[in-house]
Amino acid sequence: MSISINNLNYYYGKGTPYEKQALKNINIEIKNGEFIGLIGHTGSGKSTLIQHLNGLLKADSGAIIYNGENIYSEKYNMRELRKKVGLVFQYPEHQLFEMTVYKDVAFGPSNLGLDKDEIESRVVEAMNTVGLTSEIYEKSPFELSGGQKRRVAIAGVLAMKPEVLILDEPTAGLDPQGRDEILEEIHKLYQELGITIILVSHSMEDIAKYAKRLVVMEGGNILYDDVPSKVFKNYKNLEKIGLSAPQITYLVNELRSKGIEIQEDITTIEEAKKTLLSLLR
Repeated sequence: MSISINNLNYYYGKGTPYEKQALKNINIEIKNGEFIGLIGHTGSGKSTLIQHLNGLLKADSGAIIYNGENIYSEKYNMRELRKKVGLVFQYPEHQLFEMTVYKDVAFGPSNLGLDKDEIESRVVEAMNTVGLTSEIYEKSPFELSGGQKRRVAIAGVLAMKPEVLILDEPTAGLDPQGRDEILEEIHKLYQELGITIILVSHSMEDIAKYAKRLVVMEGGNILYDDVPSKVFKNYKNLEKIGLSAPQITYLVNELRSKGIEIQEDITTIEEAKKTLLSLLR
């Protein structure tokens, strides 16, 4: 499985006085099983880009090739694409609408025409995957905590058994514990199911900890596309576009400026801890 994005262009308000180009000749390939972090300042084009990946928005020009097929070809089944590419929006609890948690998670599989046993199997599997027990199946989603609502929303997407899971700021508004729990569940999904993860986040610490590849967008363009450690070496350029690097990057550079021989590609606290302990020994 792969997604190839070729010369993608998209305009908001095309043909009106308010026309604005949101995506400019985007070229990127997403391979099977990647964990990609996607960052950019508000208005950079990142949310617009991810909405193209499952056909919610249609490009004005260019192509998106999913598993060898152009999703813009005349006979392409967009419904099938949306089964394979799951998108969890920012504040996904706003997507919850059923009377019970079970019905909410079962909504997607039910629309696939599956039998009752298969639907139940998918609901139970998805709920277990995100760390939720059967005790809440009959509760209203609106009785749950913020973190639990996020998990239910993610479970609803997982019950569709997607090959690609896109998460747009899945921890927005959560307390630190809730944020860490959600991210650990997402990382567990990546490790255990081997699905492709695309994580949109404003937290450089989270991106550095979990993503294996980092794509930075600015003004509708891709500015950087590399492993996080190499991208964060450009922290001064990131600052110019309203972004930053993980705090540990600034600490490492300060130590290096003091003559301490510590490698500059450290981006997480764990990496810094191991390196500093080694130097102290």
